[in-house]
Amino acid sequence: MVQSFLTTMPPPVAGAATVEAGASAREPYARAFQWMLLARHLDDKLASLYRGGKIIGGVFLGRGQEALSAALGMQLRPGDLFAPLIRDLAGRLAFGESVLDVVRTHLGSVLGPMRGRDGNVHRGRPKAGVLPMISHLGAMVSVVNGALMARRFRGEHGHIGAASIGDGGTSTGSFHEALNQAAVEKLPLVVVVADNQFAYSTPSSRQFACRDLLDRAAGYGVTGHSADGTDLGSCLDAISRAMAFARGGRGPQMVVAKLLRLCGHGEHDDGAYVESRLKRAPAGRDCVRVAESHLVKLDWASAETVKQWRATAVQQVEDAVATAQREPLPDPAKDDWRALSEARFAGTHEA
Repeated sequence: MVQSFLTTMPPPVAGAATVEAGASAREPYARAFQWMLLARHLDDKLASLYRGGKIIGGVFLGRGQEALSAALGMQLRPGDLFAPLIRDLAGRLAFGESVLDVVRTHLGSVLGPMRGRDGNVHRGRPKAGVLPMISHLGAMVSVVNGALMARRFRGEHGHIGAASIGDGGTSTGSFHEALNQAAVEKLPLVVVVADNQFAYSTPSSRQFACRDLLDRAAGYGVTGHSADGTDLGSCLDAISRAMAFARGGRGPQMVVAKLLRLCGHGEHDDGAYVESRLKRAPAGRDCVRVAESHLVKLDWASAETVKQWRATAVQQVEDAVATAQREPLPDPAKDDWRALSEARFAGTHEA
């Protein structure tokens, strides 16, 4: 059985992570940091399994984006919608995805959410509000739009939808069409843009000519919010404000966070095209180290407490891997390969 990670903190209260000055900021900050730690250690383990030939397909790490992702996932509420991308492991975990589900999908376990049938980045649980990712990255904003419109037609209100996207994804036609539709329909949408300086290996200078991606928000009638993606407090503040606006009927919101991807596009890519000057720039800071330093400096957590959190994260990851490695893979000769949504109709209709 996989141990619960947050053994040293009270259970997270979804939507309660409003960051304020003083001691009231400690709990959400510390909780978000723990999600960041768990995501970082799980990413490191997946990279190790990939290099050892244990994972078929790609492995894409969120190293450097944990603060932004955790701040997003932990502030969503039950009933909200979340469309994560390949670097949103921290947000997935904070919104309820289990470490075991992540590992099962990467190792192809038949007990995973995708039953070993799909690529590891496409996992999701739609009924729980986690939408499986479409590889054409700009497309996920319109998927969230559609889900929000469906809820409106059913008379369901009070929830928001969040879509993650990278700076490269904002250059796609799908992104522009979806943002325009969301603005016209005044949907409770929060688009979180990780401006990590590269679309795979294409630098921002070859993607857009505006001074800042945030400039695009005003052009659609969307409220924009800026964040330092290396600073957990800044991410919590910006996303909390955007979510409050969306829930309050103020239409779609866009958060743009400046940061740097601290690894290649995937484990198959060494990221040699990233200039050293960018790594030394403020956006190149490691958000995990920055947050840890902040916690200790303000005496919100001792170095020994952080060490315990780290050990707990490592143990949870190791337990999940040990469990998934004992589980069976799909048997092509015996498995029922119909879509899972159709399987419940088995035997109710003639062929």
